[in-house]
Amino acid sequence: MGTKLTKTRWRLTGSYLISIVIIVLIILFVNTFILVFYLMNQHLSNTAEEEQNSAEVFARGFSHYLALDDGEPILSQEGQDALQNYGAWFQLLDENGVVVDSYLAPSTASSNYTPMDLVHKYKYMDDEFNTYFVGAYESFSYIVGVPYSDDRRYVFTLNPETVLSFLSEALLAIILIDTIIACSIGLLFSAKLTKPIQAIIERISQLKNRNFKQQHLKKPGIYHSVFSNLNDVSDTLKKHEAEQHKLEKLRNEWISNVSHDLKTPLASIYGYAELLKGDDVSQQERMDYAEVIERQSSYIQNLIDDFNLTMRLRSQQMPLQLRDTRIEPFVREIVIDVLNQPTFKDASITFTSEAPQLTRQVDQHLLKRGLLNFIYNALIHNKEGVSVHVNVTSTFILIKDNGEGIQGDLHHIFDRYYRGSNTTNINGTGLGMAIARDIMEAHGATVELTSQKGKGTSIRILFG
Repeated sequence: MGTKLTKTRWRLTGSYLISIVIIVLIILFVNTFILVFYLMNQHLSNTAEEEQNSAEVFARGFSHYLALDDGEPILSQEGQDALQNYGAWFQLLDENGVVVDSYLAPSTASSNYTPMDLVHKYKYMDDEFNTYFVGAYESFSYIVGVPYSDDRRYVFTLNPETVLSFLSEALLAIILIDTIIACSIGLLFSAKLTKPIQAIIERISQLKNRNFKQQHLKKPGIYHSVFSNLNDVSDTLKKHEAEQHKLEKLRNEWISNVSHDLKTPLASIYGYAELLKGDDVSQQERMDYAEVIERQSSYIQNLIDDFNLTMRLRSQQMPLQLRDTRIEPFVREIVIDVLNQPTFKDASITFTSEAPQLTRQVDQHLLKRGLLNFIYNALIHNKEGVSVHVNVTSTFILIKDNGEGIQGDLHHIFDRYYRGSNTTNINGTGLGMAIARDIMEAHGATVELTSQKGKGTSIRILFG
């Protein structure tokens, strides 16, 4: 498991580093493109602006100030004014480089120029900081000198292959350095970011392995809510597992009790059936044995019916036949039915009502059975002379007795097959209280039971 988590962590770290490097390279190329575009655009803009006022443009266009008079070039007055305004001087050369005319030329200016002199002066400034510009007019050449000009000339000797090689090496070095920086920074950040993610993956793996122990990261940062939710999930799963174990235990006990309850009547049936096979059995004994078999068979049938009913109620697979019913006459009639039974003809049962017009939608058959179970439980599991009082109000039905009270855990009363320690009557299937509670819950009601030793028990059925 540790190796798997380590691989996952490095996989996350690697993915993060690759993302960082890709982002850095994209940014590098985009920034380079923007920088080159900006420099080119700026250069073109500056060049256009500078060319409008540069000495180079002034000198090259100076020929329109010249004219020929009988084959001799003449500098116009406009040209002289332009030279004065620009602070420049002028020399006109013939085909042999001899100065034939000049204007504002310094005394140090040469009177004869070889082609090499012209090339040299055009390329470089002289000691007096004159910048030379050379132009042509007809068969003549001219020089325009500008002292202390802002224009500068620089001579570069470039080898394209060398330049390309240098740029490639520079670009490779930049990429390499940026990648190292990106990896270093990405490693630091990924260690901080992937550690909580690794903890989250590990926590989920622990939950998968049913380890519900609470865990808290020292510095969860932005993952605080995630860890909080995982701990909530852990608590929920822990509770569900505990509930599942509890239900599994109850199910096993339930099956065990059902098996036990079925074995006793089946043993009686089997035993009396064996006795009936005998030849020396009198007619009266046959009748007695048949009666026992019939009674035990009826018990088994009731047990199976109760078992099916409680299972259907619990799984909500039993549709209720709901009808509008006035609760007061309905409950009063149930009390009368109990008193009319020979077994309970001497029982002390009283009935009162505070809500004569209370009407509810109920399944009359099931509700009657549930209420009868509660009343029977109060009569059967107490000593003779117990008094039972049934009261109907607008919000609940109360069944109260003044018997011995329940001796044992109250929260087990509604468990299937549970019988209190003060129960002496073992008749019944042991499902009566559980079925009664399930019937009430199927009607949307809740059952509250209170009991005090020596003072009796109260069952309050509250309708929602």
